[in-house]
Amino acid sequence: MNKKVIIFDLDGTLLNTLEDLANSTNFALQTFSFPTKTIDEIRNFVGDGIAKLIERAIPDGKFNPNYNSCLEIFKQHYSKNKYNKTAPYNGILPLLNSLKTKNYKIAVVSNKFDTAVKELCQKYFPDLIDLAVGENENCGIKKKPSPDGINIVISRLTAKNENCVYVGDSDVDILTAKNANMPCISVLWGFRDKEFLSQHGASIFVNKPSEIIDFLEKNFASTTQID
Repeated sequence: MNKKVIIFDLDGTLLNTLEDLANSTNFALQTFSFPTKTIDEIRNFVGDGIAKLIERAIPDGKFNPNYNSCLEIFKQHYSKNKYNKTAPYNGILPLLNSLKTKNYKIAVVSNKFDTAVKELCQKYFPDLIDLAVGENENCGIKKKPSPDGINIVISRLTAKNENCVYVGDSDVDILTAKNANMPCISVLWGFRDKEFLSQHGASIFVNKPSEIIDFLEKNFASTTQID
């Protein structure tokens, strides 16, 4: 039988990473005496990868002569401080364990850089994530909303698009799922609110992780899988 695969975004969906992202962003900005940003500002900057995060945070964006240096400092600081405040959202670990019990395959596709995605998944979700894919455009894998990361998951887990669901918290996730020809479940505990998500095409909403199981059981029933 065909494998059922649930593909998650990471930041704002499985993990609340906002404080650590904000701290590393502000550390990089302060290095060049640039104005720092509030948590709410950072919340609105994330979702398109760290290069875009720094572009949005730094004065004049990519036209700033210190842009590349600021981005590199962010990467160095974040690599050492990404576990300080980050934690799974309430209910995520029970959700993932339940999905495993029900024989779903679980993957992560994120615009966070690939090494960080794999390290965070290994730390917070050991033995629960079957495959984690992060931003790796240097290897020709386009970031979301390109379906490249999802296509890697489908290929490596020998699945089919029609047997996959994408779960995320942003407009980028909605468009990614559309580009990959699969439904998107939009979570309301992440970095975007319901009004924003609705304006960007969201049609399936969950208020807490356990509601994902309810949706799947009603609309996407799991079956025994053959590896």
